[in-house]
Amino acid sequence: MPLFVPNRYRGKLIVVEGIDGSGKSTQISLLSHWLRSAGYAVAFSEWNSSPLVRQATRRGKRKEMFTPTSFSLIHATDFADRMESYILPLVKSGAIVCADRYAYTAFARDVARGVSRRWVRNLYRFAMHPNLSFYFRVPLDVALGRILGGRDALKYYEAGMDLGLARDVEESFRIFQGRILDEYEAMAQEVGFHVIDATLSIEEQQRQMREIVMDALRDSLQNVLHLPAGGEFNGQPTPPAVL
Repeated sequence: MPLFVPNRYRGKLIVVEGIDGSGKSTQISLLSHWLRSAGYAVAFSEWNSSPLVRQATRRGKRKEMFTPTSFSLIHATDFADRMESYILPLVKSGAIVCADRYAYTAFARDVARGVSRRWVRNLYRFAMHPNLSFYFRVPLDVALGRILGGRDALKYYEAGMDLGLARDVEESFRIFQGRILDEYEAMAQEVGFHVIDATLSIEEQQRQMREIVMDALRDSLQNVLHLPAGGEFNGQPTPPAVL
């Protein structure tokens, strides 16, 4: 049985996945700007960003109230709202939506927290199948070094401290993110991820992404919504083409 609903619209959905510190956010941002510079109508979507449940999620995290199941359900609610009110309408209109994390994040994180793999996947069956899914593979030590180099401390849920894996936050992060990494690796071939070596230079990773996008979507991109240079879409200006 297919994981998701097929995309039957002229717009495209491109998603990136990877453990925290993989650099995927940088890469999808660069890709979206590159596509926008070519005149395509491009929108951006982030995990856990729905205004419908954002405050409830923040409050629950701050008070450390979530169980693995309630955490899974609130993220699924967030995702459903963004899918129905943002992603789906944009893809229907012919736009390219670049998503920083998608349902695969739930498949990895929720299962790493002990939630049933079958249950989580059934929860997201309503989602649209992405046209392209990238997975940024990075060793745990590299990811941890990047995160600690960018801020003072690891976050409670990010480090899996709610699971009682270890008293030390860095060790808990290592164990929890290792579980998530195992889930990503297990599903990589099944879902058809385009795997990018996240230890390569930012420039080389981006070059590979662009090459894959053009090889896979070149013929169908002619049907995607185009905007003139200097125009705006979804609040973002379209710069001169640099392709």
